[in-house]
Amino acid sequence: MSIVPNASAEALMTETVKKVRRGSIVYTDKWIGYDSLMFCGYKHLNVDHRYKFKLGKVYINGVEGFWSFAKERLIKHHGISKEKFPIYIKEMEWRYNHKEEDLFDLLVTYLLGAVSL
Repeated sequence: MSIVPNASAEALMTETVKKVRRGSIVYTDKWIGYDSLMFCGYKHLNVDHRYKFKLGKVYINGVEGFWSFAKERLIKHHGISKEKFPIYIKEMEWRYNHKEEDLFDLLVTYLLGAVSL
């Protein structure tokens, strides 16, 4: 996950080209800023949320679920500085990806793996 400077088409395309292998399928909503994906070597599939949230196998509920999860937790901090925001997002990403696991046990496992016994 990366933090982009803004949600302009140019910023999103720059990050996409850096992180996503050409030829990959990219799923998005219908925002016009994503239209140039197909000209950059990606297969672009989208869903128009004005009409439906899923079109066959095309949906973006995963990323929307993550942001819902993150916002619910970040709001408790009553504001986060720009400098610290990336680390908070990385923590939310980790928690989201391990939300079905016992976090204490997982942390103990990581810590024990880092220590030579």
